[in-house]
Amino acid sequence: MRRNLLSCLRPVLPFSGVVLAMTLFASAAAADEKSSIVYGSGDYTRINPAMDEHGEINVLLFDGLTDHDGNNEVIPRLAKRWEYDEENMTYTFHLEEGVKWHDGEPFTAGDVKFTIEAIMDPENGSENAPNYEDVEKITVEDDYTISFTLAAPNYAFLDYMTMAVLPAHLLEGEDMQGSDFFRAPVGTGPYKLKEWDEGQAIVLEKNEDYFAGPANIDEVIFKIVEDDNAKALQLQSGELNLSQVTPKDAVNFENNPDYNVYVMTTSDYRGILYNFWNEYWQENADLIPGISYAIDRQAIIDAVLLGHGEIGYGPLQRNIYNYEGAEHYDYDPEKAAAVFEAAGCEKDEEGYWCRNGERISFTINAMPTDQVRIDMAQIAAQQLQEAGLDVKADVPAEGIDWGGQECCIIGWGSPFDADDHTYKVFGTDKGANYSGYSNELVDEYLTKARQTNDTKERAAWYAKFQEELANTPAYTFFCYLDAIYAASVKIHGIDPDTVLGHHGVGIFWNICDWTMDS
Repeated sequence: MRRNLLSCLRPVLPFSGVVLAMTLFASAAAADEKSSIVYGSGDYTRINPAMDEHGEINVLLFDGLTDHDGNNEVIPRLAKRWEYDEENMTYTFHLEEGVKWHDGEPFTAGDVKFTIEAIMDPENGSENAPNYEDVEKITVEDDYTISFTLAAPNYAFLDYMTMAVLPAHLLEGEDMQGSDFFRAPVGTGPYKLKEWDEGQAIVLEKNEDYFAGPANIDEVIFKIVEDDNAKALQLQSGELNLSQVTPKDAVNFENNPDYNVYVMTTSDYRGILYNFWNEYWQENADLIPGISYAIDRQAIIDAVLLGHGEIGYGPLQRNIYNYEGAEHYDYDPEKAAAVFEAAGCEKDEEGYWCRNGERISFTINAMPTDQVRIDMAQIAAQQLQEAGLDVKADVPAEGIDWGGQECCIIGWGSPFDADDHTYKVFGTDKGANYSGYSNELVDEYLTKARQTNDTKERAAWYAKFQEELANTPAYTFFCYLDAIYAASVKIHGIDPDTVLGHHGVGIFWNICDWTMDS
């Protein structure tokens, strides 16, 4: 069986820019004896897996009770086995013994209890809290046995126990959002923190005492490179030896003998998120189906992704519970016009659709560091202009104003249980519902789907969810992306067949098995 990982870190003194530059150059060029991956990473203000999602570094630094293998199936990690008492809705986990935190303290069941309770505490504001809202009681039976009693069934629970466990002895009484720990975290995983030079790089060294056996590669450097174009340039110069790249930049590496290009399937989708906290969509939500019909998704895939993607119509297309029967909103300008006419809209002299004397007009925002989203926003705005809507794209320098904006290019997706990135994304007032979307039927169907382990019954509830979501859309779905990585040919062991998650996260799942040529 292939090993995989989750993460850990440890504080040390920062190093100067000169030393950083020398270290990165030596690592990327493999000029020293130490094997080093230099990965082109976005920036981190903290490393806090309990409160945040999507940090690729988390899977290098912390362990959960469970983990996912290369097929995204649940496997043991800090828990060596478990049982489920269906009558009492209780999961009991038996933990690995002898596991040490990076500071040498023993890992125990008390750390697990502390972590999950911290996530569940509403005062801490964790976007992961909905994953554990059914937990009624946590019982530490001894240092290596812990049980969770649920108030209602949640058959995604084993998936959610992949959550990184945090050390109670370092975090008890600390602010779970602002503690200094999250700038110098300590975990149990196969890598630990060596250096953190703010805005420059985070350097990890392998944990020689890792309970599952040490990794082969000595060092992983997360070099902070926010701009996509800069990542490609630094790969070409040798400053990086691994990075995700845009489809346009990937072309430069396809015939380069020094690099392998991995085009990997993801569950990562893009589309327009409508902000229902904004008065505009409270008044005009009935126009969203027409907007969706006016988007030529294949044109976006061809122009922005160079064909490296798939037309998107819902949040579960890469999941066994995807339902093809829900409305796809295939490109159809005539259907778009019919929706606007049915809503009482009329065209003005310049050909723009108007409602109550005012043009249908809004702005699609995109994150300033994500060129793919910027390109999608611009093309979508152009397509909607051609359909008679006064729409523009914008790239706010300060980033996305989630509560104040009209809409933006959103990305979500999970390769795991169908409950993940549906219940907490579309459920009313859930922790990752950044659109303010609320639909009682969606809430009901998602709740019932997580409460049964009968495959046919779950499929029926998820079908109803997808139908209702399509009837009253929270998003206009565009496409699913492929994640494209360029890696030095000296790096071996990358699994090209794993389905990656949001932002292409997941490539490091088996890094303990990776090797590097000298």
